[in-house]
Amino acid sequence: MELFRNANFDFLGKKWYFIAGSLLLLAAGLGSIFFGKGIPLGVDFKGGTLVYVKFTHAPDENKIRSAMGSAGLSNARIQRYGAPGNNEVIIALEQQGESDEALDRGKVAILAALGSAAPAGKLDLNNTSARALRERLLERDPLRAGSDAGERYQEVATAITQLRDVTRGGVLPSLEELKGVVDPAVQAALEQDFYLSDFAVRNVEIVGAQVGAQLRRQALLATLYSLAGMLVYIAFRFEAIYGVAAVAAVFHDVLVTVGAFSLLGVEISLTVIAAILTLVGYSMNDTIVIFDRVRENLKLMRRVPFAEIVNRSINQTLSRTVLTSGLTFLTVLSLYLFGGEVLSAFSFALVVGILVGTYSSFAIAAPLVVGFQEWRLAREGRGPVPASAESGKREKMRAKA
Repeated sequence: MELFRNANFDFLGKKWYFIAGSLLLLAAGLGSIFFGKGIPLGVDFKGGTLVYVKFTHAPDENKIRSAMGSAGLSNARIQRYGAPGNNEVIIALEQQGESDEALDRGKVAILAALGSAAPAGKLDLNNTSARALRERLLERDPLRAGSDAGERYQEVATAITQLRDVTRGGVLPSLEELKGVVDPAVQAALEQDFYLSDFAVRNVEIVGAQVGAQLRRQALLATLYSLAGMLVYIAFRFEAIYGVAAVAAVFHDVLVTVGAFSLLGVEISLTVIAAILTLVGYSMNDTIVIFDRVRENLKLMRRVPFAEIVNRSINQTLSRTVLTSGLTFLTVLSLYLFGGEVLSAFSFALVVGILVGTYSSFAIAAPLVVGFQEWRLAREGRGPVPASAESGKREKMRAKA
């Protein structure tokens, strides 16, 4: 399938427009990073507490935020995740202090804010472990069990938590759900000693400041190492200037993407770093396809100026670029629109990265290579000449090697 047959767009003729557009994007992003919102790092990198909560009904984010504010947690971030019918939210709280005690206080504060209306002296069955449930039943001993009381109440506790966590997805809407599951005497004891909140804490993740700093450093090193490896590979396969141009284009893509996150206030998490590394490889692949076609055309068009060869190479690979990038873009766009909050930042990075990465291959990397060749010829006192001289020089060097 070919979308553009005999395409002949003058991409290099518009290079200054492309470069001006890139400079505007970079200026906006870097301005936001250094003089505006900064880089909005998530809890993964700053340290803090993540509490995953499931409700019996559609959660009211404003009500949850109000409860957090009443508990002194006005900086808590409330975010829906998963399918809408699952009624799940993530409550993120930045770390207050550097100690492990500070992390535990954050967790306790969130749980206390959510359960602020708890009846005195009663346990929340939706947030009680099987062990705690067993111990309370042992104290009450509604079955008047004998020497095997521990084993019998362990079975009861396991049956209740299995019903709650497996059958009902983590939260019981009513104690009536237990009828037919436990003995009526146990049912009566539960109604006396337990109550049901409208939520259940499914998971709690705590990230310390030292771990966050280490993750930031490793994320930065992973990105830099990937760029360095690609620079070496392309310099070996083509020429050093090709590697420099490709890495400069990818670096441009990363800066624009991070700038977009800063401008829109979207937090950067570990999944976003994975997306950025993905777009680094994707953008580099597009650039290599163009450079590979340039190398082939250098052998076929010995009397054609180098700039024209590069422009023809971009046009010859245009159909392939639009098909592959377009289909991938539609996929990640669907992921962004319908993938839910958990995948929102990840898919947003890919949406921006694919657009900018495809653009930079012909608007940044190719003009850099052509510009370097023209600068080198001007320094040597020569004007634009057919590419045959450069191609012949490289072939002679390879033959000697």
